[in-house]
Amino acid sequence: MNAMQSLEGRIDALIRAYNTLHKENQALREQQAGLVTERATLIEKLELARTRVEAMVVQLKSMETGSVEINL
Repeated sequence: MNAMQSLEGRIDALIRAYNTLHKENQALREQQAGLVTERATLIEKLELARTRVEAMVVQLKSMETGSVEINL
């Protein structure tokens, strides 16, 4: 194998490695975007749950004092 063929083989290997890494990088970027969206949804749900629990605590405290207010 001469030097030119050796160089061509190395270049081909680099191109294959680049293509593989490029595809993997794209897949990871898509996965990250999905996870960011999922995280935002979960944060919204957490805030909603926190608000509802706080409202229930207030309601329970008001029931203890005898003044019942239902605001759900």
